[in-house]
Amino acid sequence: MEGAGAVAPVGDASEGVVEVVERRLHPVTPLRRAWAPVAVLFGWAVHDPDGAQRQLSRLTTTTLLIGLAVIVPAAALYGFCSWWFTHFAVTESELRIRTGLVFRRTAHIRLERIQAIDVTQPLLARVAGVAKLKLDVIGTDKKDELAFLGADEARALRAELLARAAGFAPGTAHEVGEAPARQLLRVPPGVLAVSLVLSGATWGTLAAALVVPPLLWLATESVWTLLAVALPLLGAAGASSVGRFVAEYDWTVAESPDGLRIDHGLLDRAHETVPPGRVQSVRIVEPLLWRRRGWVRVELDVSGSANSLLIPVAPRELAEAVVARVLPGVTVPQHAALSPPPRRARWCVPLWWRGYGLAVTGAVFAARSGLLCRTLALVPHAKVQSVRMTQGPWERARGVADVCVDTGADQTVRARLRDAAEARDLLAAQAERSRTGRRDARPDRWMA
Repeated sequence: MEGAGAVAPVGDASEGVVEVVERRLHPVTPLRRAWAPVAVLFGWAVHDPDGAQRQLSRLTTTTLLIGLAVIVPAAALYGFCSWWFTHFAVTESELRIRTGLVFRRTAHIRLERIQAIDVTQPLLARVAGVAKLKLDVIGTDKKDELAFLGADEARALRAELLARAAGFAPGTAHEVGEAPARQLLRVPPGVLAVSLVLSGATWGTLAAALVVPPLLWLATESVWTLLAVALPLLGAAGASSVGRFVAEYDWTVAESPDGLRIDHGLLDRAHETVPPGRVQSVRIVEPLLWRRRGWVRVELDVSGSANSLLIPVAPRELAEAVVARVLPGVTVPQHAALSPPPRRARWCVPLWWRGYGLAVTGAVFAARSGLLCRTLALVPHAKVQSVRMTQGPWERARGVADVCVDTGADQTVRARLRDAAEARDLLAAQAERSRTGRRDARPDRWMA
């Protein structure tokens, strides 16, 4: 294991002293961190290109060489110092990360608050045989990370942290190793490519990139205006097609005792985990052009986690089987089981009112929305934080109302345009279901 560091005592005299070995990151890390000073200079040049050009024009060849002779070693020294003074250690209850030379910073990440641990490998990191460890922690918006570790060390540390978070003793956590996984789904590259071709977002951004710039050129005849609009549109078109294909390539979902594992990426490989019990809601998205093939996309909201995609594309039956593993005991309601709004709701939202629907089962609150791109949102009763009824003046006139349920991931699922009497009954019944669901819910534990 790379970079064993100092030994720090942990615990008080009554408990005895437990030695904790502090470790360093992989020796390749200084090369990554040495780019920081260079990035600052590059950012200044991009922010003020005219000023940068004037300053460069004043420099002689000798001055430029001297500057490079100073900047390159300084950047290398910065990278080395930032690596040398960064340590991490795993204690009985927390992951401790110490950084900084002049200003010291120590992060204490309690193991029971870790929600997910992802291992990512950018392209150059894969070549170097290293990986980045990202941690989702309850109560923080930004992921803490350890970059870089050896690829094998990153996987071993991830397994150790998950074992510690599950309650295994420190002495046996190393022996537990990575939990075995059983593959549930793999998205073939051909299916992914066809799904992107049939996606409305891809065609919409591509059409905008082809139509808007010529119209702007005819109206303004300004090259800078054309570039300012065309480049972002082309970038958006590429991100919604080629970018998504590269990021979602070889998408694999596997089941293990520590949650659902997701592996994907053509150039940059990512190994993500959907932690058990933390999923607040699931959305099954069904674009119009996918319906003949029976394909859907599955998204989710996880409390305290940025991971939001479970399946980029899959047959509906297979996707529903994976959803049943994410939400145990939940059966996805079929279209026939969703009750539509009353016909008078068409005066509130003409035409689009047909896309709304609602089904409430013993385990889940399910609301459908959308006509061209249908979305079915599923919220387990145990994950409902609050429920409310909203009714605007036009809805009051037509005797309809919306029922909203809020989840722990700061998301709201709406059952639109329900009969007002039905909405009042649903409000009271859902509040009772939520209380009962939370009381009977299984604990949110790793490897439970």
